[in-house]
Amino acid sequence: MPSPTTILLFHSAYGLRPAVHAAAERLRAAGHEVHVPDLYGGRTAETVEDGMAIKDEIGREELLRRAVTAAAPLSDRGLVYAGFSLGGSVAQNLALGDEKARGLLLLHGTSDLPEDAAVDELPVQLHVADPDPFEPHDWLNAWYLRMQRAGADVEVHRYRGAGHLFTDPELADYDAQAADATWKVALAFLEEIADGPA
Repeated sequence: MPSPTTILLFHSAYGLRPAVHAAAERLRAAGHEVHVPDLYGGRTAETVEDGMAIKDEIGREELLRRAVTAAAPLSDRGLVYAGFSLGGSVAQNLALGDEKARGLLLLHGTSDLPEDAAVDELPVQLHVADPDPFEPHDWLNAWYLRMQRAGADVEVHRYRGAGHLFTDPELADYDAQAADATWKVALAFLEEIADGPA
């Protein structure tokens, strides 16, 4: 029997909108326990500009503090960290700082790595549009190499012609074919983690 997988799923700059809850339900239907922290304290945005304004108003350090607070009661379970765009950046930061992390699922977003980042073969999967104005090729190539040097086991899946947040059916970026492909691959990735050692 697979060991239970607990996923901490972080929202994008748009906030904790219905699409994030729908994604969480999709993951729960596959047998995972999923938590969706609200880093914006109930606020949501209609545009990416409004979302980035909320993010800047709260501040990066406060967002990370809220994320760490959400993770703390669950971290002894060996979490899989996941997130959409901005939430992916948050998830990456937490996963690299948690020696018990079981995996990292990044949807549309990455973050820079500290120079001393080190993990023990952490499974990492990234799904990203190709091209993506927020995740340009040069950045992604450098990110991939840094993650490998840190010890992560990294997969990158690119989706030609998709919009940045292509898994979100409420946005103009949505690409049904790319979204379906992403969830199929991501669910298989999470199943492999669940079948692995706790």
